[in-house]
Amino acid sequence: MANTKFQIMGNFFDDLYKKVFQSSEQIPLNHKENYSLKKEELDEAVSWSQNEEGKEILNLIYRNYHFKKTQINEFPQVHIFESPYANGFAVSYGEPLNLKSFSKVFLAFSQRVLALGYRQVSLDRKIEEINDQVKLTEKFYFKPPLQAPTEGELISQLFGNVALEKISIDNTPSYIKLLVTIYSDRLYNNPKPFDQFLDLLFEVNYDG
Repeated sequence: MANTKFQIMGNFFDDLYKKVFQSSEQIPLNHKENYSLKKEELDEAVSWSQNEEGKEILNLIYRNYHFKKTQINEFPQVHIFESPYANGFAVSYGEPLNLKSFSKVFLAFSQRVLALGYRQVSLDRKIEEINDQVKLTEKFYFKPPLQAPTEGELISQLFGNVALEKISIDNTPSYIKLLVTIYSDRLYNNPKPFDQFLDLLFEVNYDG
């Protein structure tokens, strides 16, 4: 009887030890936090998007998006997402993008979405371990401006909600993804066409 008691206690402490002192190598990395950017960083990205280098790269991405729709791949490679409720694209890291311009594209897109009348809901980054690789996702999330419901009138959703992500794998840039998701609620007007959003994203002017 005593041996049985000690055996049970031994199993209990063995299980407790495994739970409390489990090796950190066996626990996948998963961390998410909100963060903010300095105004100077954002202003620099806007200025870059308006100089010769920035315009050239953004024009390439815009051109390659339309090339991709005809099954032509050019660099930087663009991938297209199309569905009844979400549309978007992704830009893979590679020539002529470098570390600096890759980040500038991401930030410039964020400021252009704001210039289209959106409000920024969040900016966060998530670090997670997937298949022995560390994935870093930096994400802006935008929604249309808040509107008080008016009797007999539908709420404008502009083009829908906008998610903008920059992905790095093992500290190496991977891709930038922009996805517009529409509301299917009957309280909202139909969204404006995604093609119009895309044209404005690449052509919108700033007042300064």
